[in-house]
Amino acid sequence: MAYVDYKTALQVDCSVQAAHDGVNRITKALMEKDGVNWRQKLPPIPTVPVSAQTRWSIPSAQAPGANTPPTTAPQGEQARTLKEEGNEFVKKGNHKKAVEKYSESLKLSKECATYTNRALCYLALKQYKEAAQDCTEALKLDPKNVKALYRRAQAFKELKDYKSSIADIKSLLKTEPKNTAALRLLQELNRA
Repeated sequence: MAYVDYKTALQVDCSVQAAHDGVNRITKALMEKDGVNWRQKLPPIPTVPVSAQTRWSIPSAQAPGANTPPTTAPQGEQARTLKEEGNEFVKKGNHKKAVEKYSESLKLSKECATYTNRALCYLALKQYKEAAQDCTEALKLDPKNVKALYRRAQAFKELKDYKSSIADIKSLLKTEPKNTAALRLLQELNRA
C-alpha cells in the first residue's frame, strides 16, 4: 500500500524527492520478496484528478495577480492519455508507434516516466544517442531515477562510452546496491 501511496503523491507533485526515494526503496523490497511479477500483486493506483495536480503547479506565463485560470488541466490529461497509448504499443512490441505517442505526450507535459519509457523504445530501435538524451532529460527531473540511470548506461555501453556507462551504474548502485540487472551490466562493462 505504501508503494501505491507514493505513486499517488507523485501524481500530485512529481518533485517530491521523498516519494521518489520511497518508490525506489519499496520497488527493491517488493522485487526481492515477490520477484519480477511483483506489480501483478499490487492494488490499482488511483488516478489523481488533473484539477488536484494543477492546484500545485504555478503557471509560468501568468502575471502575478492575473485572474486567468490555469490552462494545464486538459493538457495534463491529454499527455497522460498519450503516454498510456504509448505504453499499450510497447506491450504489443510496436516501439516506433510508442515513440510517436510518447513524443506527443512530452510536447504537452515533461514527465520523467515518459522520457524513460521513450528511452526504452529507442534502445529497442537501436537509437542509442536518442535513448541517452531522453535519460538525461529524465535525470534533470529526477536525479536518482533508477530506470533513467540504467537505460542511459545501456545506451552509453552501445555507444562504446564505457566510462560514462560505468559512472551511471555506480550512481544507480548507490541507490539500489543489490540491483541485479545493474550488477550484471557492470560485470559486462568491466570485461569490455
